[in-house]
Amino acid sequence: MRKPFVAGNWKMNTTEAEARELAAAVAAGAAGLACDVALCVPFPHLAAVREAVRGSAVGVGAQDVYWEAKGAFTGEVSTAMLADYCRYVIVGHSERRQFFGETDATVQKKLAAVIASPLDPIVCVGELLEERRGGHTQDVLSRQVCEGLSGVELSARVTVAYEPVWAIGTGETAAPEQAQEACRFIRGELRKMCGGVADQIRIQYGGSVNAENAATLLSLPDVDGALVGGASLKVDQFLAICRAARA
Repeated sequence: MRKPFVAGNWKMNTTEAEARELAAAVAAGAAGLACDVALCVPFPHLAAVREAVRGSAVGVGAQDVYWEAKGAFTGEVSTAMLADYCRYVIVGHSERRQFFGETDATVQKKLAAVIASPLDPIVCVGELLEERRGGHTQDVLSRQVCEGLSGVELSARVTVAYEPVWAIGTGETAAPEQAQEACRFIRGELRKMCGGVADQIRIQYGGSVNAENAATLLSLPDVDGALVGGASLKVDQFLAICRAARA
């Protein structure tokens, strides 16, 4: 059985004081949940959030990483830097692809660096609206999975997040049958790459997940949790999503 995994992605939100308060509130409400829980927070707040959730069941994650170990890469952060503060790191989020030019090749480099470190990756894949309308969803997912996750030893440490770009921050959510079909297809592509290990890899759904739709989405056979954006900034909403996950 794959234990459900719900991760909040705070994106570029919160001051340090807000981050401490939000993280502490999530930690206080997370006891006894049937799922793994993580908060992926802005780089400046990693230390504060680590302290706020210390002793709780809540893990801490970063939102990006660079593939080089060190060097003249102004503004970048390495796996060694992150490992002092968190367990998880998001790789290849669609906003990184859209606004910062990330490609399947750079995702693969980042993933390889993470796999070689103590961190556990959450690798994001997902199609644009025009790609879905054009009937290219599976082509896009196949390329992103096969190129972005190539050349590394895949294991249960890896989480894949299916985030249809058209559903991120729009209020639009993939219909349950769309989410299940996409996640089942991703697992099939993983199975081609790593055999039965694919059944150990958790696949999250992300894209306007909220307290109202979480129970339906998280009950799907190939959806093993959620990567939550806006709702993760609201304690009650986020914890309601976590409670909807059943082992």
